[in-house]
Amino acid sequence: MKTATLDGKRIAYTDDTKFEVQIGRGKSAYTTRYTFTGNLHQAVMYYRCVNIGRGYKKRLVMPDANRPVLAREFS
Repeated sequence: MKTATLDGKRIAYTDDTKFEVQIGRGKSAYTTRYTFTGNLHQAVMYYRCVNIGRGYKKRLVMPDANRPVLAREFS
């Protein structure tokens, strides 16, 4: 079991935990752009590098968690 802190929240995960970076536009549904297994640091790096413009939104998701959305941003 590994732990990390993201925006003041502690996140516990294993080598088999799945992380997704999702992108959406307006009120439409999110689509998964990147998927990582067991590597939170790389998922956070890709999440932060995605440039969202006017009307777009992005989020970092851990689908197996009780509260799956780890980070969210929209313009």
